[in-house]
Amino acid sequence: MAQEVGKPNEEEVVLGEEIDHVRLITLNRPRQLNVISSRVVSLLAEYLEKWEKDDKVELILIKGAGRAFSAGGDLKMFYDGRTEKDSCLEVVYRMYWLCYHIHTYKKTQVALAHGISMGGGASLMVPLKFSVVTEKTVFSTPEASIGFHTDCGFSYIHSRLPGNLGEYLALTGARLNGKELVAIGLATHFVPSEKIPELEKRLISLNSGKADAVKLAIEEFSVEVKLDDESVLNKQSIINECFSKDTVAEIIQSFEVESKKEGNGWIGPVLKGLKRSSPTGLNVTLKSIREGRKQSLSECLKKEFRVTINILRATISNDVYEGIRALTIDKDNSPKWSPPSLDKVDEGKVDLIFQQFEEKLELQIPETEECRWDGKYENSTYGLCKTTK
Repeated sequence: MAQEVGKPNEEEVVLGEEIDHVRLITLNRPRQLNVISSRVVSLLAEYLEKWEKDDKVELILIKGAGRAFSAGGDLKMFYDGRTEKDSCLEVVYRMYWLCYHIHTYKKTQVALAHGISMGGGASLMVPLKFSVVTEKTVFSTPEASIGFHTDCGFSYIHSRLPGNLGEYLALTGARLNGKELVAIGLATHFVPSEKIPELEKRLISLNSGKADAVKLAIEEFSVEVKLDDESVLNKQSIINECFSKDTVAEIIQSFEVESKKEGNGWIGPVLKGLKRSSPTGLNVTLKSIREGRKQSLSECLKKEFRVTINILRATISNDVYEGIRALTIDKDNSPKWSPPSLDKVDEGKVDLIFQQFEEKLELQIPETEECRWDGKYENSTYGLCKTTK
């Protein structure tokens, strides 16, 4: 019989269940699309740390309540802390530690990522040994559009996607569906949504964390993916041509040229979104992804921590708070960016927020690690990439 631990009531934002050798985590803020608050981070860390040390535990399952896996960080939490610039420092620190812990976890984890999986929420899915998605899964990393940056380890993950797909996803916030996620290795299996409850029961009854057994169990329910003809993953040559440029301005200019060519009608809406995004957020994000190609997971997380703290401190711009205001507070979708255009962004100031803190203020995580998400690609349906599991 399942025994919930922690605070096992329906009001708690994260539920933990102990079922013999299996542990089940449920992100439990369905009305808020399971966004990640400080309490969510604290409980996730508590459960995962406890269970990793428990010899009885072999398999961890993570799922979201309702129609979302997780829509990412709680933007209102950051907005409410805007007058005290370091009010969110602790939760940011714990979240990046959690990201590192999930990437390097010693026991088998499975994400049942049915529904929305965005930003920091996707960091609870992508790095796992097994990540199951459905036809209702929606993935994106849209942080640059609101004056933030692609974080929670995604400067590491996106920078290891084929060609310049990482820059494309990070700068545009483009959405990928479940099939596309499997095709590029950001998820391991595609399972029709109606089969997810049965799969969950099957994994629990397996009562084992042996990778081969778990993989076979998931494959009983999974189906082979075939990309739709209009999938953006079929536009790799255009993406590489445009998003390999040195600057955001050059990327947009190149993208505009491509948009005028026959058959490239898909570019128009993407280009419109890019032009609406925070100029500072776009520049910071591009720099972070490009640096990520030469950095380890630890280095990426430490860099992201510095950048996040500096953005929340409004070190060079107040854009993140203006972006959150326009999107979720006033909901007028009319942010007033500062500076207002790409040509006014001071690259020296952008470099400033990447500079290292004093050692004692840096994110303290190990320098070396073994990652599930190692950025190696082979034998994918996409033909270009798939992570080695």
